[in-house]
Amino acid sequence: MVQRISGLALATGLLAQAAMVMPMLAAPLRPLSSAQVPPQFGLDAQIWQSPSGGVGDRQSLLKSINYSLRYLDTAAAQSTYRGYSVPGITPARVRASLLRFRTLVQTSKSPEALSNAVKRDFEVYQSVGKDGKGTVDFTGYYEATYQASAVQTAAYRYPLYQVPANFANWSLPHPTRLQLEGADGLQGNRGRLRGQALVWLRDRLEAYLVQVQGSARLTLTNGKIMTIGVAGKTNYPYVSLGKELVKAGKVRQEDLTLPVLMQYFKTHPTELNEYIPRNNRFVFFAPTYGAPATGSLGVPVTAERSIATDKALMPPGALAIIQTRLPYYDAQKNLKYREVSHFTLDQDTGGAIKSPGRVDIFMGTGTQAKDKAGLVNTPGQLYYLMLKR
Repeated sequence: MVQRISGLALATGLLAQAAMVMPMLAAPLRPLSSAQVPPQFGLDAQIWQSPSGGVGDRQSLLKSINYSLRYLDTAAAQSTYRGYSVPGITPARVRASLLRFRTLVQTSKSPEALSNAVKRDFEVYQSVGKDGKGTVDFTGYYEATYQASAVQTAAYRYPLYQVPANFANWSLPHPTRLQLEGADGLQGNRGRLRGQALVWLRDRLEAYLVQVQGSARLTLTNGKIMTIGVAGKTNYPYVSLGKELVKAGKVRQEDLTLPVLMQYFKTHPTELNEYIPRNNRFVFFAPTYGAPATGSLGVPVTAERSIATDKALMPPGALAIIQTRLPYYDAQKNLKYREVSHFTLDQDTGGAIKSPGRVDIFMGTGTQAKDKAGLVNTPGQLYYLMLKR
């Protein structure tokens, strides 16, 4: 099973700014009256037809709903919800909401019919956001695909490591990233990581991004595919490369995307030695033998249908609607933003995902998912749907 970094950080979770300090509020979610529900609420045409004109993703959405239902049947879900702070939101109500919504997805004939049924049958709760007014910052994450080697070579120099056998006995605080692998990322075999390399990558930033993402699909030099996921991590908070570049005046916040970040370090490769060690959190991996990318709830995440939120605040496994802008390929294979009102399942969390004002959207696996995730750095709103009582 793929486990993702503290859940997942993200393509642009490495880019995300620290959440704004918000005023003290009674709860992270507030119920809306029918008059407060936006007019286009839940008008999700992608269930029927993809943005490129192909068949929609109804079956993947239904599968994602079933994953949340699987989670809600676990003892872990019951334990988590015992301390949930929003009155009226219980695992039984979340489960009933998913079952009713699944039926509506299966039987509705159009986006309009589904939207109307949702407005009729569900109570809407809105995230108070980062400002108490509902403003949420959205980013994207993905499962990376990279070239790798099972043995170290002159071309494949940058290792990812398995968990050391004595890791549970390491004293606290753990060694820093700098102490473990050196400023250049090549000194791990001289210390506690000696003999623990699992696989080698060609590019330092790619190896680091796998640690941020928490899982990867690797094409080995012998043609075989290897999948890996998080098996452990040191006890430090996540520090964003993008945030550090903005603080240093190297990149403007309004220009910050994953492609911009990668281009910056392509132009200034030696600066990786300065900025990567600022993130003391170090991640260890294990083979997952082809398992799909899995979120913090222990169930697979689904492209554009699974979101990561702060699980201290938001209801795990619940049905949500996100309203924001997402990038899609047009007929000319260019990425263009589109406004979406998108049904999602809350199935993950992440080291950079804190406060009611942050949501990370899983964009899928591979190069196209990476390109799309890197451009998700947009504001919007987050809503949860609970079956009326």
